[in-house]
Amino acid sequence: MQLNSFSDITSDYQYIYLSPHFDDVVYSCAGTIGAQVYRGHRPLVITVFAGIPSSRLKLSVLAVKFHTYMGFDQFASKILKYRGVGRVVIQLREMLASGQDAGAVIRARRKEDARALTYLQADYLWLDYLEAIYRGSPAYYHRQSQLVGGEVNPADRWIEKQLALDLLTLHKRLPGAVWYAPLGIGRHLDHQIVTSAVDALIQVGANVKLYEDFPYVVREGALEHRLEESAWRLVPELVEVCETLHLRQTAAEMYSSQTKMNFENVAKMYSSQIKKSLDSKEAMYKIMGDYTQSIHPEKTEHMERYWIPGKALRDKVNPVE
Repeated sequence: MQLNSFSDITSDYQYIYLSPHFDDVVYSCAGTIGAQVYRGHRPLVITVFAGIPSSRLKLSVLAVKFHTYMGFDQFASKILKYRGVGRVVIQLREMLASGQDAGAVIRARRKEDARALTYLQADYLWLDYLEAIYRGSPAYYHRQSQLVGGEVNPADRWIEKQLALDLLTLHKRLPGAVWYAPLGIGRHLDHQIVTSAVDALIQVGANVKLYEDFPYVVREGALEHRLEESAWRLVPELVEVCETLHLRQTAAEMYSSQTKMNFENVAKMYSSQIKKSLDSKEAMYKIMGDYTQSIHPEKTEHMERYWIPGKALRDKVNPVE
C-alpha cells in the first residue's frame, strides 16, 4: 500500500526502512523484510530520492547516459557511443539532453518499486527529493566519479537538514520504531545524505540498524573502509534469511531497468571464473546468494548483516542542531 505523506505513518509501523533510491532496500534487506512479514508485521519503506523532475529540466549528458544504461532510450545509446568530436556531436548531445523526459523515467521506476514492494507485502512512501543526477541547473554532478565517492554539493546540504528534521519529528511520534538505514558503503552522494541525516536519529537514542549497501558492499575492501570512517563504533547483528532469500532475489529482479546497470560487470566476472556465460539477472541471483552465505561464520547459512551504532567517536559526530 502506498502512503502519501509522513502524516500517514501510524504507530502500526514497527519497522521503517530508509531507501535512498528505489532499489536499495530491496537489494540489501528484503530477506529481513520477508521474515518480518512472515511474523505478521507490515514493514514500511521510505524512498527518499523518488521525486519526479520537471518536464522542462534540461538533462546533463551523465543523466542521459544513466537513462540509456537503464534501457529507456536506445537512440541515445548510439549518440553517446559515437566517438566523434566537434560542434555536430555537441549539438546532438544537447538536443538529446533537452528532449528526454526524466519524469517519465521516474514514473516507470516507481512502477517497478511498487511492484517489488507489493510482492514483499511492504508499504511504501515516496519522498519528493530529486535524485542526484537531476539536481541543479546547470547540473551539480557531471561525472560518475562525483556521484560515487565524491563530495555532496553545498547546495544540497539543505536536503540532509530537512530530512533529519522530518525523521526526528516522526521518531517523537513513534519512539518504539526500529529504523533501517544505509551504512553508506560506496559513498554514493545520495546514500551519504541519508546516512548523515540518520545520525540525528542515532544521537537521540532511536533504535537504528545500518544495512550494508548492496551491491557496493561486494567490492573488495569497501565494507572495511566504511567501518573505519564511520562516526560510530559499530557492532554487527546477523539475521538468518535462508527461507526468505528467494524473496529478495525475486523482488530485486522486478527492478528490470537496474539489473544490467548494476550487475553486468558482475556477470562478466562470474563468466570468466566459471567458464560459463551468465547474463546480468543470473549474476544478480548468484552474487546475492554468495554474499549472504559469506556472512555466516561457517559459510553454511544465508544471512543479512546490520551494524548497530554504539559509542560515538566524538571527533567525527556533528551534534544535532
